[in-house]
Amino acid sequence: MPMELAHRRYAQQARWTAQLRRHIFAQTGMPNAARVLEVGCGTGAVLETIQVSPPTSLFGLDIDPQSLRLATSQVKNAKFLGGDAHQLPHPKATFDVTFCHFVLLWLSDPLRGLQEMRRVTRPGGAVIVFAEPDYSRRIDHPTELAQVGKWQTDALRAQGADPELGGKLSELFRAAGFKDIVSGELGAEAAHEASQADQELELEVLRADLEGRIPEKELQQALEQEKAARQNNQRVVYVPTHYAWARV
Repeated sequence: MPMELAHRRYAQQARWTAQLRRHIFAQTGMPNAARVLEVGCGTGAVLETIQVSPPTSLFGLDIDPQSLRLATSQVKNAKFLGGDAHQLPHPKATFDVTFCHFVLLWLSDPLRGLQEMRRVTRPGGAVIVFAEPDYSRRIDHPTELAQVGKWQTDALRAQGADPELGGKLSELFRAAGFKDIVSGELGAEAAHEASQADQELELEVLRADLEGRIPEKELQQALEQEKAARQNNQRVVYVPTHYAWARV
């Protein structure tokens, strides 16, 4: 996916979880945290939305240099570092709050990633996983567009993601040694409630996901059906998206 499109997608996902982030940050004492780390920060779309004042310092980590360059140019109130979520380049108990956002599904070993987030968080601090989808429960309406949903799920797997990670999130927290886990589900993203710009972005992402994976003729037909359903306010996509957090 081109970086410009990826950034717009990350920003869209950040809007989806904005209310949840405010709620959980308040519960975890984020306003009083001294050091906060986002693991897998991408282009900084989430960090860009976080307003902090001293003594809070924001840090972002990502494995992709191109994403980090964009994040560094756009987010002035955070410090960025390249690194692998499976082996965070930070000492034990460095941060008060450590979080990620649509990241664990992309890790080859999500349990290791979660354990690393716990390791670098101080005792009493919070580890937060804001959004992990479960495409095994995806619902597409109208039903004739269900094949598009299957294609998109298969495309995620082909790119190395686990599209069913969300359904395993609480289990991962327990396996990582957390207790008193707070978890829940964001619910649905309904295309007919989205803005025109968001609907157009969905079509761009769909093309990027499926291009080269299915014949161009089938892809073009699918995009035309998607566009027509969205314009007629008939398109609904339900992808349960899970969150969880716990104290170290």
